[in-house]
Amino acid sequence: MGRWVYLNGEYVPQEEAKISIFDHGFLYGDGVFEGIRAYKGRVFRLDEHIQRLFRSARAISLKIPLSPHELREKIKEVLRKNELKDAYIRVVVSRGEGDLGLDPEKCPYSQLIIITDKISIYPEKFYEEGLEVITSSVRRNSLSALDPGIKSLNYLNNILAKLEATAKGVSEAIMLNNHGYVAECTGDNLFIVEGGVLVTPPAWAGILKGITRDVVIELAREENINFEEKVFTLFSVYTSDECFLTGTAAEIIPVTRVDGRVIGDGRVGSVTKILIKKFRELTEKEGVPIYE
Repeated sequence: MGRWVYLNGEYVPQEEAKISIFDHGFLYGDGVFEGIRAYKGRVFRLDEHIQRLFRSARAISLKIPLSPHELREKIKEVLRKNELKDAYIRVVVSRGEGDLGLDPEKCPYSQLIIITDKISIYPEKFYEEGLEVITSSVRRNSLSALDPGIKSLNYLNNILAKLEATAKGVSEAIMLNNHGYVAECTGDNLFIVEGGVLVTPPAWAGILKGITRDVVIELAREENINFEEKVFTLFSVYTSDECFLTGTAAEIIPVTRVDGRVIGDGRVGSVTKILIKKFRELTEKEGVPIYE
């Protein structure tokens, strides 16, 4: 038997966890989600993830059937039931079962699903040597069309860019916004270091403000690393001294080659190394205890 899944108030073996084919999350991507990490018995930045989930839900008029506190406790309970101390947690809220039309009003009850498992996105060698990435021809969703700040179940925009990366033999792709400025990657935020200054695009450039992104900004300030949020083009990426990506699953991962161009001297930079070290130290000691 596999792990237990929380599904609308019940615990179900993962191989038996099922949703209706009329669920609008399945039919239309109508829903929101969060990916969360637990390290050594502590859930990292749990409250921040829950707050973002509720913001995403409010933005699409989706009711979450638990309060933030209840959801917090339920996530811990699922981890305990699966006897996991180091885990990836996926919380999904879909519009629920309706008909074949788009109307959300035809879905009387939303669905809440909590999945816990282990995850490994990149081998350790990439953290030591860096990733190669490309720039996708797929532009990031416009703020006026679908705000990337909504972490929705509709990830086709990202998936199209991911397909392009895979076809070119790399793991990730940079996505530009409609004005040609760097936004983010298919599943991660992007930082560069130029002239000793750590730089990342602002939210209005068309990004999802990542929880790990916010942690990196905090750590940079603690380490007295100059930091700036501003828009920039691929020219700044190509000529940067360092580049790295951030995300809940990926954590902080260096980039040493973009579109065939070597970043800096082709090795993981000193600022990136400091932030990786500090981030890993933080995840060792900070978080909401699972067993309390």
